Amino acid sequence: MEAGPRDTEHDAPDALHDAGSLSPDGPEELDVTPEVEVELRPARRLRIWQLAPIVMLATVGSLMFAFPLAFEFGDGGAVVAMLGLLISCCAAGWGMMAARRVGYTWPGLPQRGSGGRADWRVIALYVAVCAALVALSVWRVARLR
Repeated sequence: MEAGPRDTEHDAPDALHDAGSLSPDGPEELDVTPEVEVELRPARRLRIWQLAPIVMLATVGSLMFAFPLAFEFGDGGAVVAMLGLLISCCAAGWGMMAARRVGYTWPGLPQRGSGGRADWRVIALYVAVCAALVALSVWRVARLR
């Protein structure tokens, strides 16, 4: 005995085998339903519960960094400003990691898993901007003393 699909014609010889009315060139136009394209996965985007702590940390950190630099209150101003800078940088890093997890990338850099290589000039520009911001921040805090 061979394994294979069952032949249902032998089991039910009186069964009605009308699979629909077919014309010589395909199914009739009246029976065809329009196709609807549906995305199975929802769009990946940052949710409010992911954004709220990042925005709160960035706000608190930037205020801690800005007020001692602007009003220079006492000897602890430099310490508070550096702590605010640290909290702001942590919030920025957290935001970047959350955005990367969702699938966003920095302008000029390829998508994650695309196999494309980043242009060295774009990376050099990002490094130069970050280095300039850190240098200006450290210089300003050092001037408080």
